[in-house]
Amino acid sequence: METKLTLRLNDNVIERAKNYARSHKISLSKLIESYLDSITKQKEGEKKIPITPLVDSLSGVIDLPADFDYKRDYRDYLENKYK
Repeated sequence: METKLTLRLNDNVIERAKNYARSHKISLSKLIESYLDSITKQKEGEKKIPITPLVDSLSGVIDLPADFDYKRDYRDYLENKYK
């Protein structure tokens, strides 16, 4: 079901949005619908951040001990650097 919606926007914003939609060969209505759909879906699934293929491929590359203290390690690094 589709419903008509009236919006009040700044003239400059409307003109830029029309140009953007025209250059991407989509209607302004479809552009706004896609935008609203994307931001409302982000809010629903905010806790689930998709992992990119690059990050996924890097997972498990380094094996660290269970008791590894990254703050202590970084502090030691900085102490050696600035001796």
